[in-house]
Amino acid sequence: MTPIDLTSSPMGAKPPVPTDKRDAALFQAAQDLEASFLAEMLKSAGFGKPRDAYGGGIGEEQFGSFLRQEQAKEMVKQGGIGLAESLFEALKERADAE
Repeated sequence: MTPIDLTSSPMGAKPPVPTDKRDAALFQAAQDLEASFLAEMLKSAGFGKPRDAYGGGIGEEQFGSFLRQEQAKEMVKQGGIGLAESLFEALKERADAE
């Protein structure tokens, strides 16, 4: 198993992808958690909120969560905020301890 340097990277820099199957699964889980966190932050910021006038009605409100989740996934693909790398390291330490 080759070690991977996952020190925090600047925003916009894509993190390295682990080649080990277990590490790749852990890294995917970490990215999913970061995307969920970012989606909640986007929700708090009002992203995807229906407009007051001439909005799409109840459908726009219901599908806003899908828009936020996909936007968050794209943010993570582009490097995110570095949370996935930290989560990956924590998950990997825990898995190695077991």
